[in-house]
Amino acid sequence: MPRQNFCAIDFGTSNSAIAIPQGKGMQLVELETGYRTMPTAVFYNVEDETRCFGREAVTAYVDGYDGRLMRSIKSILGSDLMEQTTEIGHGISIRYLDVVVGYLKHLKRKAEEQHGAPLTRAIIGRPVWFVDGNDERDARAQASLESAARFAGFDEVAFQYEPIAASLDYESTIKDERIVLVADIGGGTSDFSMVRVGPARHSLLDRQGDILANHGIHVAGTDFDQSVNLAAIMPELGFGSLGPADTPAAARRVPGKVYFDLATWHLINTVYNHNRVIELREMVSMYGDLVRYRRLMHVVTRRLGHHLAALAEQAKIDVAMTGAARIDLSQVEEALAVSFAEAQQADALRDRVQRIVDTAEETLRQAGIKREQVGAVYFTGGSTGLQFLTGEIAARFPKAERVTGDRFSSVATGLGIYAQRRFGR
Repeated sequence: MPRQNFCAIDFGTSNSAIAIPQGKGMQLVELETGYRTMPTAVFYNVEDETRCFGREAVTAYVDGYDGRLMRSIKSILGSDLMEQTTEIGHGISIRYLDVVVGYLKHLKRKAEEQHGAPLTRAIIGRPVWFVDGNDERDARAQASLESAARFAGFDEVAFQYEPIAASLDYESTIKDERIVLVADIGGGTSDFSMVRVGPARHSLLDRQGDILANHGIHVAGTDFDQSVNLAAIMPELGFGSLGPADTPAAARRVPGKVYFDLATWHLINTVYNHNRVIELREMVSMYGDLVRYRRLMHVVTRRLGHHLAALAEQAKIDVAMTGAARIDLSQVEEALAVSFAEAQQADALRDRVQRIVDTAEETLRQAGIKREQVGAVYFTGGSTGLQFLTGEIAARFPKAERVTGDRFSSVATGLGIYAQRRFGR
């Protein structure tokens, strides 16, 4: 019997996975030794003109190899950046689209090595909104991803909403019919779906009638990282500080744009642009605290932005796990460190968490059902490890069972179920 030639890809903002046929079911590919999910990261090493992916990419960057680390590449879908180029070092440039193509090719190659045969058809997960409330840019984002997948070698490409995929994973575990709010909160988007699930529906390929509502917002884990960065780290570089005492009161606070860009993964490298650096050097007179200004310039000239972003992400996780974090900034200045506590994190993330909770509420409104009709809230996605976030959402549905799926692979597993139903006949 010939090998089946389809797969399912969860191309995430922070992490990705791919499922392939195995026996009568689907299984996730081991993309790295001991891991079935892999960071959505690419490192271009300009020293030997090679590239690496996932954890190896992050390690190469941290180890100080000369090159460019690209993360959160899903975030550029639907933007004008897709057809633009970006410098990776030593005057070498690459199109953003080719970054996505290269990553998908790597996933495909790893899957084919395990599958033992070519994979030419793919189901790819997509958020409810790539771009919040903008139909044109959202359609452009999906078209860009489809184009990238075809350039990567897939002849047939179809999409499924990521929260719908997660509901299929959950459905395979229950024995009764119920209405479920699927909360898929990952690195780039927070997506919600109100879905009717049950064992009698397992064999149905078209589940459109079971989807009571879809809603999403482009706010999630990488936005939390940015907020933590701005609250805990960037003030040490001058964010929010004042100019000299003789500066007019209306202009005393130093410009904030450089700090927002330094705290945003896909914008960090824009700060290293030659003209931008010159502009920052000319801003020295705007700073009353020259120590913090010198730290800022050290970060920019040594290109430490991604290092600080990684520290912010880890601090977010540490606070969620233990209630506090110590952030080592010794690469910025010897012996420099800051503490970050649970109350500070809650304050830094409050507005964004509220927007996510409001999105869950809007999903309920769009579904046209009563709150007590929701039988379960199913959480998936890396950011659902933040208990204060999931607690806020669950509190809005007090009668619903709170269910936690696999944070990193529920969507990929569900996409695999859908791929098998669609292609495995």
